[in-house]
Amino acid sequence: QVQLVESGGGLVEPGGSLRLSCAASGSGSIFSVYDLGWYRQAPGKQRELVATVSIRDIPKYADSVKGRFTISKDNANNTVYLQMNSLKPEDTAVYYCSAERVWFGKTVTYWGQGTQVTVSS
Repeated sequence: QVQLVESGGGLVEPGGSLRLSCAASGSGSIFSVYDLGWYRQAPGKQRELVATVSIRDIPKYADSVKGRFTISKDNANNTVYLQMNSLKPEDTAVYYCSAERVWFGKTVTYWGQGTQVTVSS
């Protein structure tokens, strides 16, 4: 079992920055077993991938955030971050942290409760 708690969301003007944090807890060495990620869901839309970082520290980004967002992780503190710069109104969504692994051929995914990000003037 993995528990994920996001923080850092809020209201920001277009062009501004926010840093989201996700604290992970549970049994075992989570960051050496699970790929970590950030997803988002805007009203009326499906949840979409924003960024992921693998257990080998290989990041992957959605095209819409490349060059603006950076995913990173602090292994010592079991925390994953999403630094968001040059924010746009279309970045407004609930942002969710995820931890995912393949376990005996099945994909197991844990989610946080989400944090709201609103980009508006």
